Amino acid sequence: MAYRSNSRFWSQWLPLWLPLSTPSIRHTIIGMSEGKQRGKGTGSIYRNSRGQWVASIEAGWTERGTRRRITLKARTEAAVRHRLAEAQKLIEAGGISAQSFCSITMKCWADRWLEQRQLIVRPGTYVSDRAGVHRWIVPTIGHIRLEALTPRDIRKVAAAQESAGLALPTMQRTHAVLGKLLSDAVAEGYRVPQRAREAGSPGVGASPRQPLGAQDATRILSVAAHRPDASRWFAALLQGLRPAEALGLTWDMVDLDAATITLAWQLKALPYIQFREPESGFRVPRGFEYRQIHGAYHLVRPKTRAGNRVIPLVPRLVSELESWARHAPRSECGLVWPREDGTPRSAEFDRRQWYEIAEEAGVTVTLPDGSTRRPLLYEARHTTATLLLANGTDETTIKAVLGHSSVLSTQSYLHTDTTRTRAALAAAAKLVGLGE
Repeated sequence: MAYRSNSRFWSQWLPLWLPLSTPSIRHTIIGMSEGKQRGKGTGSIYRNSRGQWVASIEAGWTERGTRRRITLKARTEAAVRHRLAEAQKLIEAGGISAQSFCSITMKCWADRWLEQRQLIVRPGTYVSDRAGVHRWIVPTIGHIRLEALTPRDIRKVAAAQESAGLALPTMQRTHAVLGKLLSDAVAEGYRVPQRAREAGSPGVGASPRQPLGAQDATRILSVAAHRPDASRWFAALLQGLRPAEALGLTWDMVDLDAATITLAWQLKALPYIQFREPESGFRVPRGFEYRQIHGAYHLVRPKTRAGNRVIPLVPRLVSELESWARHAPRSECGLVWPREDGTPRSAEFDRRQWYEIAEEAGVTVTLPDGSTRRPLLYEARHTTATLLLANGTDETTIKAVLGHSSVLSTQSYLHTDTTRTRAALAAAAKLVGLGE
């Protein structure tokens, strides 16, 4: 039978035979029928049996030494040509990776990200990051693909938190976690629209923490002085100890003769690998130094070298510690301020004791909108910084006392009180003859 190549033959049989052919043959036939051929190395475009437009292009070599071939799909020919053009740009720029063309949802990437995150950040940071991801990011935008994210999607997370009544600092923290999650996705090779990554934060607000005035601090110390553990609260207000530093302080780090304490450890409850399953072990990053003392409670090193420091004790605290040493509950691991049974104090227990003292002293904090609340335990540390500043102490010394790694960290703790401001302004007026 003679080979027939007339147009009538092809128009009759090509539509029936083409869906059964291989992709390469289909591409060749389509190219022949349309009179178009792509240049060598620029990829191929064809339509598969499901009606999808498909582009295929070679992108270097795999780890096994074989050619890597990237396949892209779209609903229209124009869309697949656009994706192919983007792929060519990435290949030419040397930024090609297998992930560059993968479609992955926020939830899938967040799960992978958390698995790696636990290996490099402190347990407390990991727990905070995980909470932001599981409670807000995934429930809100977890179903969206990374490459399809928009600024509106990013804003949805903050909107969900605001609707739930969360404070601005919490919203800012979650936004920072989301930003880190997306930037790490880009570093891994995934495509994330830049406009989504540059979406603005929920807002900028002043820190809600405020120092206590000298009179309020005096009232709290007067109440605390009648408690057996008075030294704990003197250390908070007069030495600027972080709560975790105070709860992790051991007697071997206290030198009453030299009137100094060495702050080298903090008390932290480490998370289990499997929630509420102690036998699963603890979730800690590589190289993390810790000592287990009771259950989930461990002594861990400070975040920065500046946190590891020796500070002198004020005379009143020395006498309070001497008294406390004679009456303190016996702790097997030598904790200075344990519970009555000798086990570590939890952060929650410690805060409750502070609130009881503040309530008995009648001390509250007035907010900018005129409302009041009880003082936070961490605000005792801000009070130490403010008292030192009011006494003329330089910022470098305050930085050393508080254990900050830079003066920039210290500056957020320096709240100038009204008495000091008034004295400074009066001195300035006196210089221009307006004294008295």
